[in-house]
This record gives sequence, structure tokens and C-alpha cells, in this order.
Amino acid sequence: MNMRTSRRILGTAAAAVCGAVLLHAELKYLKPGFNFFSPEQDIKLGQEAAAQVMKTQPVVNNKEVVDYLTLLGKKLQKSPRAGTFPFSYHLIYDKNINAFALPGGPIFINSATILAADNEAQLVGVLAHEMSHVALRHGTHEASKQNLIALPAALAGAMFGGTMLGSLAQYGLGFGANSLILKFSRDAEAQADYNGAEMMADAGYNPLEMAHFFEKLEANGGKMAPQFLSDHPNPGNRVKAVEEELQQMPQRDYNANTGEFPHIKDVVSRIPPPGNYKGAPAQGAAPSSQQAPVARPDATLTSFSSNSYSLEYPSNWQVYGDQQSGAVTVAPGSGLVKGSDGATSVGYGMIASFYGADTGNVNLRTGTQQLIQQLQKENPQMTVAKAARPIRVGGQEGLETVLYSHSPYPNEAREVDLLVTTVRPQGMLYLVFVTPGSEYDQVQSVYQRIIGSITFP
Repeated sequence: MNMRTSRRILGTAAAAVCGAVLLHAELKYLKPGFNFFSPEQDIKLGQEAAAQVMKTQPVVNNKEVVDYLTLLGKKLQKSPRAGTFPFSYHLIYDKNINAFALPGGPIFINSATILAADNEAQLVGVLAHEMSHVALRHGTHEASKQNLIALPAALAGAMFGGTMLGSLAQYGLGFGANSLILKFSRDAEAQADYNGAEMMADAGYNPLEMAHFFEKLEANGGKMAPQFLSDHPNPGNRVKAVEEELQQMPQRDYNANTGEFPHIKDVVSRIPPPGNYKGAPAQGAAPSSQQAPVARPDATLTSFSSNSYSLEYPSNWQVYGDQQSGAVTVAPGSGLVKGSDGATSVGYGMIASFYGADTGNVNLRTGTQQLIQQLQKENPQMTVAKAARPIRVGGQEGLETVLYSHSPYPNEAREVDLLVTTVRPQGMLYLVFVTPGSEYDQVQSVYQRIIGSITFP
């Protein structure tokens, strides 16, 4: 399947909303949602993106300020709601109020943000909010939602040389300052507020100060911080939401204060503007061409299990992706094709994931039609060769649809995409068997064995 033309499909994908477990009364413990990336990939991606930010943004290596931010961060990291990512803290010289977090831990704070804070608790609130985006993995969650088909190939392709950042850039995915991926939804903002408030309380800071600071930025139509508010849309009445959350928390004295904030604020106000920073975007791996595949699936199958389903796959193919969630690409190395533009496509292999969980209950036939329509919207060359027919998948109702599209292999006239769908509690499970047209007749029996091997816990 041509992944380049299928990007952004994950905008309606099965991105499970962060779940919650009751603690004190109605106190919620938020968990990360659907994600193609593993936590280790979050860290690697964040490190690569942070290195790019260092080249393209006026990052100030003022030890006194960075040590102070790190001290505040370590107080917050003691909260179990901070997760276990290796956080780092950085100062950017910028007269615009902003802050952003990269996947896996790097936190960047604009100098104007520190100057705009009225007290240490408000600055801690900004840090807690951004750290919550990391802990809840919102950056890679958003990327996963927007790239249902392209992202698995990009992540698999990154294992064959080049940087992860470069591989993702081929699909329009960026994770640096002003990245579209870091423009969060109101739901993500509400989650970061909620989780950040609990982190602040655990560290001894009044969570209301976070809400008060954001409301201050929104005053006068948000003219104080247009970029920050663009990336962090107001999820509603923040003060009221935090007040309601506080009612569920244990009684605490919010008296934490290092006493260093006035001095640090003065230090930041006297930092001179640095020189111009002109960085270059991340570059992908060198393009390569690939001819006829030698990736026909072996008749000997081996087992794969995730938290949501199990199946068997050809022993000469490999599994890429988040094996716990089941959002995976299964393909041989020669089935991943890098085009002249550097973008990786799955030319021969299988993609499995969930679709439609964000919209609530999914109807099998309607959901399948919507998925096909979006595939066709992003890939105008895709056509329905055989209409959906009912099959059994894991002992329950499913559909099988045959699609034709353009193959990334230059010696193939077309590609056959066998789409299999069935509804599960997580959304609609779909599998796409991607095959060069000349190979399809020879491998149908293996595909049917894979479909027949699917079981659910």
C-alpha cells in the first residue's frame, strides 16, 4: 500500500481515550491512550527532536536557570503521575510566552513564560502541565491518530538506517517547536490539566495556581500568549475544573517554595538576546529503489499475541510496532520499500490496528465503508475490486473487501489490498494484506490461514 498517499488517516483512528481508575472517591488516574510508538521510541524520538530544537531555536545554557528548572522538575517527578520518562529542562530566549514538551521527556520553556509567572507555583504549574503531556504520551498519541496506515511503515523503515525523526519527516510529521503534532486537542489539555494538578499537589504546590496562570494568559483575548494558547486550547473553565478536582484530593498544606523564584526571574530578565539561529530540517535516509519482491510469505506460521488479539504470521516475516496494543506492521525487510522521496511504503506485508474507537461504538459495515472512503480520499488511485463479503474473524462477524491501488514496486502493474474488519471493544480491528498484483493468487491461501488463526482474549 502506498503509505505516502494514505497519511493522516489516523485522524479518525482507534485512538483510545486515556482511561481512568478510581482512587479517592472520584479521583482519576489517567493512562496513555492508543499509540503506535513504544515508550522507548518516545524517548529516542524526543532525543532526536530535542537535538534539532537546539540547532534551530535560541536555547540558552544558563546553568543557574536550568538547575532551577531541573530542581522544580525533580520535585514533580516524585509524583507517581509523572511516569518514568527521563525528563530534561531547557530555556529558550523568546519574548513570546510559550512552553512545549517533546515525546520521552525534553521540556522547553520560553524566557517570557518565567517572566510572566507571578510566583513559583505558577511556573511549577506550567512544568507539571507539560510533563503530563509526556507522561500521557500525547505527542506520539496525536501522531498515531493522524497516520493510521503510513506510520507503521515509517517506524519499521526507521529500523533500516537513518533517524526516526528523518523517517517521520517524510510523512509530514515533525516534533520540534511549532510542530502540528504538538498542537493538542481540548481533551488532551483537560487531561494534562488534571494530571498536572495532581502532580503539583503531590509536590506541595497549590494546583489552582496552574489554572490561574493559564487564565491570566487568556485575558485580553489571549494577546499575551497567542502561540501557547494555539497549541494549548482552553478545555473549559480551568479554575472550576481544578477546584472540583481538589475536593477529591486528600487534605494538604500547599506551602512548597524554594524561595529562589524572585532571583531566577531577575536573572532571566537580564539574559541578553543570542544571535540568529538558522537550523535545517531533519533529513531522511538516502532514497533507494527496489524491484520485484522476493518476500512471498512462508507457509510455516509462527504466533503473535497482543493485549487485544492473537494470530499467526509467516515465519519469514517480522513484526514491527507496539506489540502490546497490537498496532503492528508484519513484513519482510524487502517488503518495506523506500521511494525516491525517501518515504517508506509497505509493498508486501500486513498492517493491523484499530479504527474508530474515538467515535464511540463502531458499526462494522458503516465503519468499514468509512475506512475505505478515507483510504480512497488520500489515494485517488484506489478502487474497490470486490465488495465487502461477510466472513468469520475470531468466531465473530467480520467483512472482507478486496481493493486495488498503485504498487510501489516499479515492475508491478498494480497492488492488491485485502482488507479484513471486525468490531471489538477497542474499536474496529482491521488488517490490510498488502500484495503486489502478480503475487496475490499465490498467497491467498496463506492469508486465509492467518485470518482463520485470529483469536480474542
